[in-house]
Amino acid sequence: MELKDSVQFIKGVGGKRAELFKKLGIVTVRDLLFFFPRTYEDWSKICTIADAAIGDFCCIRAIADRKPIEQRIRKGLTIYKTNATDGTGILKITIFNSKFTAQKIEEGKEYLFFGRISGSLWQKEMNTPSVEKSERNDRIRPIYRQTESLSSKIIEKAVANAIDSCIDIIPESLPQYIMDKYYLCSIRDAIKNIHFPIDSDYASLARRRLIFEELLTLSLGLRLMGSVKRKKASLSVVNDCSDSFVKSLPFTLTASQSDAIKTISEDMSESIPMNRLLQGDVGSGKTVVAAAAVYNAVKNGFQAVFMAPTEILATQHYNTLCKMFENHGITPELLTGSTKLSDKRRIISQLANGETGVVVGTHAVLSDNVTFNNLGLVITDEQHRFGVEQRAVLGKKGNNPHVLVMSATPIPRTLALMIYGDLDISVLKELPKGRKPVQTFFVTSNKRERALNFVKQHLDKGLQGYVVCPLVEDGELDLISAESYAETLKSGVFKDYSVGLLHGKMNSRDKDRVMQDFYSGKLQLLVSTTVIEVGVDVPNAVIMVIENAERFGLSQLHQLRGRIGRGTEESTCILISDASNPEARQRLNTMVKTTDGFKIADEDLRMRGPGDFFGTKQHGLPDLQIANMLTDSHLLSEAASAAQEILSNDPSLSDDIHKGLRRNVIRLFSGITGGTMN
Repeated sequence: MELKDSVQFIKGVGGKRAELFKKLGIVTVRDLLFFFPRTYEDWSKICTIADAAIGDFCCIRAIADRKPIEQRIRKGLTIYKTNATDGTGILKITIFNSKFTAQKIEEGKEYLFFGRISGSLWQKEMNTPSVEKSERNDRIRPIYRQTESLSSKIIEKAVANAIDSCIDIIPESLPQYIMDKYYLCSIRDAIKNIHFPIDSDYASLARRRLIFEELLTLSLGLRLMGSVKRKKASLSVVNDCSDSFVKSLPFTLTASQSDAIKTISEDMSESIPMNRLLQGDVGSGKTVVAAAAVYNAVKNGFQAVFMAPTEILATQHYNTLCKMFENHGITPELLTGSTKLSDKRRIISQLANGETGVVVGTHAVLSDNVTFNNLGLVITDEQHRFGVEQRAVLGKKGNNPHVLVMSATPIPRTLALMIYGDLDISVLKELPKGRKPVQTFFVTSNKRERALNFVKQHLDKGLQGYVVCPLVEDGELDLISAESYAETLKSGVFKDYSVGLLHGKMNSRDKDRVMQDFYSGKLQLLVSTTVIEVGVDVPNAVIMVIENAERFGLSQLHQLRGRIGRGTEESTCILISDASNPEARQRLNTMVKTTDGFKIADEDLRMRGPGDFFGTKQHGLPDLQIANMLTDSHLLSEAASAAQEILSNDPSLSDDIHKGLRRNVIRLFSGITGGTMN
């Protein structure tokens, strides 16, 4: 048998069961061996009934005082009850709907019962325990993610058979010098001990090896796919003009903004290109920092390009730069998909001959026919929204220009390290003076009428608001569609108010018209999908209602909430959801408890994992099987260092010693679109 063979050929699996394994993403023998337990049951540590703590999972050796008594509660539900004792106390055992488990237990015989202790100090209970004969007490049992008709025990047996048949043919993918340097066990030992550890120390060694390898593979892949070699910069700022720009601003910068501008100016004076990530929570003032960098570049005789993921955001950046530069002799241009053909030709020509110093745009600036005379600075906003291949395209339009990446999505430092490789990081920590945190409430749909009346109270004061609906997919009849909801609101609760509609399927001209009407105050209420998530800045908008809030990720909810609280008025965000799912409710309660974007980002990463952190796979980050970006940050740093060391000696992983790592990278990134390995 080979690792690439179908899982159906493993003893005890077969064709029908192979289809069930497929639902778990397990197709080949290798897939099964690398399908790791989500937790363990430690049957090797026996606890007495007297010492068993309420709420803990325990393994108790006890004698059953009778064969379980069957009780039919209702159709489809049968319970079996017995008691067990170990001399220190009595344990009440209840088994739900499992005749097989109940039939294992005989009166007067000793068994191992594993499960969570419930009840009280006077009467301890264990519901639906795992039951084994008392002599089987020497092992730690793996517990796997399951699917219907495929229990953890079935998976456990299949894994055991796969290990027996194939453990000796699993190839070692890490070079010996890396294993020695970072104290890692072999892959074969790791596979055996992640599934069937002798004790917790062996399990820890296996986890360390497998987590390190996964993070190393991820780090190598991202560097191979997105790295740009740092050669001599085309722009070196000789005269730092940022002070004169800052003095011209009609407001005072925060300490973080001042520090970021100073650091970026220093970066741009170096002979090596700047490669910096500017992170800041919603409304922290990143655009001003970027504008100072643009100003410095242009005043030193170089061109700058500022790319945003949407026309709305690009237009907002363009308007902001025009206002900031109006007395400085700098005239930015806007280049998007909806720019008139005649203007497009003029802008492209002026960029090529150097007449235009600054262009703000969308993906349109990536076009082959857009060339620069002397590009020295590249700024991308919300860069995680661009595919990995696109990241380097702008850089190639200049001769090693400085690069500034902006993100209003607070990214945990560990994740930023992986996505953006060796970027230096600046963080804007404070909100500008006068900004107030947004109050957030989570209510069920039976409070919708009260929530909408609360919105009306704000509109009556001359303020504005948003109602956000999730995208509706075919068959999702229970969700509120933005289009139908807008009509309902217009003809009902808000019939005496001006209500607008904005969604992604509208053409650019209609979107711009609606947004302009909202900016100007012509529209009081905007019903929208997540098209407003990034960049819309209307200080007079102070209230937001988010329908079906459970449909959004934490970071996305935080971005949406960031559209209000842009001025000095008190702002309120109301999350409406009838979700009963504990994880969804936890997400929404996190939004209520904190407005700190970095805390929210950490929680979002913990709950959803890196692959879905942004709600899209576009950024080129695959899901991980065993590593956790938050809890394994110490190994992440080691893996990043190892990746740098490996690629400095073998940039394409072509040496024989690194071929296993190259296979790992190709395998991990095979499902990711938007990028290929160099």
